[in-house]
Amino acid sequence: EMDIWEANRMATAFTPHPCTVEGAFRCSGVECGDGDRGERYMGVCDKDGCDFNAFRMGSRDHYGHGAHYEVDSSRPMTVVTQFLTHNETDEGILSEIRRFYVQDEKVVAHGSSKIPGVHGNSITDDFCTAQKRAFADPDDHLAKGGLEAMGEALDRGMVLALSIWDDGATNMRWLDSTFPPHESPARPGVMRGPCDGSTSQPSYLRQAHASATVKYMNVRYGELGSTTTSDLARRLGTVLV
Repeated sequence: EMDIWEANRMATAFTPHPCTVEGAFRCSGVECGDGDRGERYMGVCDKDGCDFNAFRMGSRDHYGHGAHYEVDSSRPMTVVTQFLTHNETDEGILSEIRRFYVQDEKVVAHGSSKIPGVHGNSITDDFCTAQKRAFADPDDHLAKGGLEAMGEALDRGMVLALSIWDDGATNMRWLDSTFPPHESPARPGVMRGPCDGSTSQPSYLRQAHASATVKYMNVRYGELGSTTTSDLARRLGTVLV
C-alpha cells in the first residue's frame, strides 16, 4: 500500500507500507498482524509504514488551514509525488519518495524534518530508520523490505483509490492529534497535528459534517517534470518539477 495523500485541512502525511508477499493476499492467523493480539509486527505487511507528516517532524507551519501556512489547505493546490530510483532509470531500485506542492503558481517544497538526528524532506530508507530510532518505534518498514519492496509492488501495478473517510478505530488521531492517545505529547513523534481529538469520532463527524466533500481534479502521472505546467518546469533541489 502506498498512501500518496492522507489529509484533512490541518494535517497530512504520505506513507509507504511495504509487504513481504506479492499481489492480492488473504491472510489468516499471525500473518494478518492483529494488534489486539500483540501480533502487529508479525504480519506480512508494515502496518505503521514510514510516514512523513511535516507537523510530526517539527515543521508545524508547513501545512494547515489559513494563509499563515506555507501550504494553505483552504485553497486549491496541486500535490506532486515523485518516485526516484538509485540509478535514475525506470528499471532502478526505488530509493526516494519526494513531495512538493504547487499553489498560486508557486512551487512549495515539502517541510523538512526538525527532529534531531532525522534529516531531509523526503522519504528514504535512511530517513525511515532514523525516524524510527528517534521516536522509539519498531522499524518494521526495513524488516518488510523498505523502499525496494515498495518499488517492486509499484512495478507490478497498483490500483488508485480516492476516498473520503473516517476512522472508528483511532478517530484519525494518528494523522492530526496525539497518538498513541495515552502517551505524553512531550514524547517525540506523538504529536501528529494540532487537533485535540475531541470532535474526531465518526459519530460526531457524520452528524456535524454530513455534507463534507473533497474534489480531486487533473490526476496525472508520468516522467519527472511532465505533470506540472511548462512554466513551472524548473529544478527544486535536484528534482525536476
